[in-house]
Amino acid sequence: MGRHHVRLGTQLEGLELVGVVDRDADRRAEMLEKYGGKGYSEVDALIEAGVDVVVIATPTIHHRAAAEKLLARGVHCLIEKPLAPSVEEARAIADAAARSGALLQVGHVVRYDPVMVAIRNLGLGMPRFVEVDRISPMTFRSVDVGVVLDMMIHDIDVLLMLMEREPERVDASAVNVLGDSEDVCNARLTFPPDKHGFRCVANVTASRLAMKTERKMRLISPDAYVSADFQERKGTVVRKTANNARMDQIRADLKAGKDLSSVNWLELVSMEPLQIDAGEPLKLQLQDFIDAIRTGRKPFVDAEAGFAAVRTAERIVAAARALNAPST
Repeated sequence: MGRHHVRLGTQLEGLELVGVVDRDADRRAEMLEKYGGKGYSEVDALIEAGVDVVVIATPTIHHRAAAEKLLARGVHCLIEKPLAPSVEEARAIADAAARSGALLQVGHVVRYDPVMVAIRNLGLGMPRFVEVDRISPMTFRSVDVGVVLDMMIHDIDVLLMLMEREPERVDASAVNVLGDSEDVCNARLTFPPDKHGFRCVANVTASRLAMKTERKMRLISPDAYVSADFQERKGTVVRKTANNARMDQIRADLKAGKDLSSVNWLELVSMEPLQIDAGEPLKLQLQDFIDAIRTGRKPFVDAEAGFAAVRTAERIVAAARALNAPST
């Protein structure tokens, strides 16, 4: 991910590439040849060179060490997701950001995906049911963490954003195939009731051992049904208001005992495409973070949001392990 952040950062007006930190000399040389700046093998050298903003795209297990040094010197940090590999380390990073006064944003880039932006813009409020599938073949990146912190964390963050709260109950099942960490996981998250007393249940599946890549989300709210395909960048919206008259007639026909087996449901329901704008999520994220720095506003995904996502991820992994624990 680091090379993508370097590429996009050099495209934004008002930003100057100071340097790239990478212990691999060949990777450093490649970035410097393409984008300029200087190469360093340690964070301390970059700090001494003078830097205002840093993107931390190291393996998750190294986030805390880099972040604490940078934040202590007042350097604004965009940290790739997840914030940390554990709740304890996530809390430590969040506290370091609070002490420093520097801005910290967590790279939950799905919030900036044009498909997710389109869903947010519908203004549906808290949904009643959400189903998310995020599967792909193994890439052998981020193998320092399991599939929950590697892949499902994206959808955990989106759910916490939509619900504006953490789940009150977590049920999960997971399978370890290639190592000690889970490679496939399904979680059922039950969220506290909204102001009307209704709860939302989310069913989330993540796998890094699939034969294909899929990123799909389905939401059911009191007023609409939304189906979105992030891979294909398309979606469908079915609104209650657009179908009320037809549904009233169907209800009346069913109550009267009429045979509706010849009715084509797809022709009956009024649907509309999800209006999705163009945009590169990673670039939109970086632009938004820089704007937050310049204006002094709160980042869209601040340290506390990143911490909440890690805490929920940890609850999911714990629930899966408890389910698979041998009975005594």
